[in-house]
Amino acid sequence: MKELLIVYHTQSGSTARLARAALAGAALEPDCRTRLLQAMEAGVPDLRAASGVIFCTPENFGYAAGAMKDFLDRTFYALQPEQLNQAYALIVSAGNDGSGAVRQMQRILRGYPMREVAPPLLVQGEPDEAALACAADTGTALAAGLALGIF
Repeated sequence: MKELLIVYHTQSGSTARLARAALAGAALEPDCRTRLLQAMEAGVPDLRAASGVIFCTPENFGYAAGAMKDFLDRTFYALQPEQLNQAYALIVSAGNDGSGAVRQMQRILRGYPMREVAPPLLVQGEPDEAALACAADTGTALAAGLALGIF
């Protein structure tokens, strides 16, 4: 069975709401197991076991959260020889435009390498119902694509 890992960091709770919405969407796919972990709790075994990943990060000072960067720093060198090539999607909870966080994450994830399979979801300000629905759709789409072998 395929496994979707959702890794997130949150301080205000906004990014956690988006991550939980993605989890709820992914749960609609019975042929894909889904795990939700905070970035500081996730590690090499979690990323290695995943078939795909949704990264949910707030934008802090125009970049991805330090905790998300810490997760990527802790896993990159251990997994570099394996050339993961996993499918991923990105959700950014932004106070500004979020473009710096997106660029930073895309640059880092190309190095694993991982494959971006959906456009980044940028949510400016507090997530409303429409933003949470988009996050759920991201979870549903990635889980279904993994289960069907598309990604």
